[in-house]
Amino acid sequence: MKKNFLKRIAAAGCVATMAAGLLSGCGSGEKNANGDDVVELVWYQVGDTQKDSQMVIDKVNEYITDKIGVKLKVNYVGWGDYNQKMQVIINTGDKWDMCFTCSWANDYLQNVTKGAFLELDDLLQNEGKGVYEAVDERFWEAAKVDGKIYGVPSEKEIGSSPMWVFTKEYVDKYNIPYQDIHTLEDLEPWLEVIKKNEPDVVPLYLTKEYTAPTYFDKIQDPVGVEFGDDSMTVQSVFNTEKMQSTLKTMRKYYKAGYINKDAATTADDKSVKRFVTKGDGQPYAELIWGKDLGYEVVASEIMETQITNASARGAMTAINKNSEHPEKAMELINLINTDQYLRNLLNYGIEGVHWDKVPVDEAEMAAAEGKPYIYDCKVKLNEEKRKDYSVPYWVQGGLFSTYVLDNEPIDKWATFKEFNDEAEEAPTFGFDFDLSPVSTQVAGFRNILDEFGKALYTGSVEPSEYIPQMEKKFEATGIKDVINEMQKQIDDWKASK
Repeated sequence: MKKNFLKRIAAAGCVATMAAGLLSGCGSGEKNANGDDVVELVWYQVGDTQKDSQMVIDKVNEYITDKIGVKLKVNYVGWGDYNQKMQVIINTGDKWDMCFTCSWANDYLQNVTKGAFLELDDLLQNEGKGVYEAVDERFWEAAKVDGKIYGVPSEKEIGSSPMWVFTKEYVDKYNIPYQDIHTLEDLEPWLEVIKKNEPDVVPLYLTKEYTAPTYFDKIQDPVGVEFGDDSMTVQSVFNTEKMQSTLKTMRKYYKAGYINKDAATTADDKSVKRFVTKGDGQPYAELIWGKDLGYEVVASEIMETQITNASARGAMTAINKNSEHPEKAMELINLINTDQYLRNLLNYGIEGVHWDKVPVDEAEMAAAEGKPYIYDCKVKLNEEKRKDYSVPYWVQGGLFSTYVLDNEPIDKWATFKEFNDEAEEAPTFGFDFDLSPVSTQVAGFRNILDEFGKALYTGSVEPSEYIPQMEKKFEATGIKDVINEMQKQIDDWKASK
């Protein structure tokens, strides 16, 4: 990714939505206007329940019942409960047809490995042909496990692009050259300025979800390969010189009072005044962050964008291997990703209730002429109703057929496409680790990371004291076995390419 390109744009985040339910995939006994039987499909999505969710789904069903003979039931599961809830649903054989899955929630690879998801290759050549042809082929490459596809990617940003996110008020006040700030060390003089002059502001605001910049593909956290290492030497991220240096710097900043003292245990509190924090990047996300925080922010990239399996699997929809109506499920997924009316209905809610179309400035439209994904209107959200329906739209499908908001550039999705085209593939892109030979060892990693990781990443403890303690626990759990097994698999994968 080119630095000049990212200086024009910024970083990531999208939030919000939904709840839960049961049952699935049976004929509803209804017939549509064409005389066809209507089947009900159950779709599990991550997010918090919205007041108007059912109103919107009722409107969706009015459309899709006649269009493809499908009635949709969406079961929403809260963010904190989704992983555990979906594992129970999958393991106990409850009826469902589609679910949200990805690299970070309802683990895609894990579910494929245990046979929960349906192989989709044939369906994608028939009922899913439209979405298959529309989505960047690198998303499909990432969706493959042992050469087969088990999930439909939501086309969005494809790479991992961590960024520093600065409060614009302080950038302007102290004339801070934020576009030249990339490394953790680059922050130091400006953290000092804020600490000295703004006593009510946290210079570097961190939470328990923060991970220090790693420059590393954690294939099975904490084991993986450093970005740029074409030899693909497998190691623990905590054993790399770069991470050890980073953790020392984090500790230095914590002791200097630049980092909030509760960083290792706190969730994000948007009322906290902060100078800079870290976000996961995509074009124009500073607009989303600013809206979420209630004030303007600006952002700079920490490192070059890297495409990994994890980043390209950031949002997907899978079909239950035991679905009674897999063809209809794929037909629905295809329609959502190719029908602009349906896609925007799911994304923003009901036109005239939750949002209205507004015209695009003629000069802006003229400037965007010839670019892809340009539409002749924008969306103005109804301020009174937006809180009643605000969903994580990447859960439902691709982004590039959605209208942009009235405060966003008309060529937003063209810029996303450019961002994706310029992103570089990590050396490990396309490699999946079969952890079955070392599953017992890997099972112990999470508790160790929870015990040490948050404190180390936020600078809350002394690295020279805590890294050796952590390494002893990893060694006792069998991390060397995991490293050796992963190295063997990577070497075999490289030889087969």
